[in-house]
Amino acid sequence: MSLLTGRTAVITGGAQGIGLAIAQVFVEQGARVVLGDLNLDAAEAAAKELGGPDVARAARCDVTGAADVQALVDTATAAFGSLDVMVNNAGITRDATMRTMTEEAFDQVIDVHLKGTWNGVRIAAAVMREQKSGAIVNISSLSGKVGMVGQTNYSAAKAGIVGMSKAAAKEMAHHGVRINAIQPGLIRSAMTEAMPQRAWDQKMAEIPMRRAGEPGEVASVALFLASDLSSYMTGTVLEVTGGRFM
Repeated sequence: MSLLTGRTAVITGGAQGIGLAIAQVFVEQGARVVLGDLNLDAAEAAAKELGGPDVARAARCDVTGAADVQALVDTATAAFGSLDVMVNNAGITRDATMRTMTEEAFDQVIDVHLKGTWNGVRIAAAVMREQKSGAIVNISSLSGKVGMVGQTNYSAAKAGIVGMSKAAAKEMAHHGVRINAIQPGLIRSAMTEAMPQRAWDQKMAEIPMRRAGEPGEVASVALFLASDLSSYMTGTVLEVTGGRFM
């Protein structure tokens, strides 16, 4: 039997990148998935690629709105009968130095990452506590551990996700719900590969393993936290960084 056979997972920001990689690994391990994303067309295409409606569904979701997140969770329970795993992955960047960052850019990043994760945690937890089981995986970032230049908004939000995960884990542990977080480092994607070569080289020099990570390497850690392999773990933060900033 696969690690997630018979379980249903919701993944925000699931149409591409790390979110889609997580969905792919979950489906390979027997899960049915619901992909939430602002880009419904991309989410529907991804769901089709994953195996169609018997295995994967898509829904448009703006995680900053509780009604959208509730509808996403309702889609999972209506289509597949349960909610066993929630992955709060949706995110954006609006990088700028403090001197040039607008208040709007600060608020947008905090809303999507921090409020969006809070919406996902509390709405999923409300379902999971009734069934006395469930795993929630929150995607933080190495930027939330060390802080990055030009990311006062993003670093603050990602650090906040760590604190939120630990507090929620304490609240939900006796209900049988586990809540953990992942802090990815430099992960290969269209966005990171578009950065200037000098910036890429600087980041690579900070990584003891001397390479960027792949989305699948984050996905495998999400699988571990979603499955019974991590049954005695809650409130933890796992770094997927190649050793950067140990």
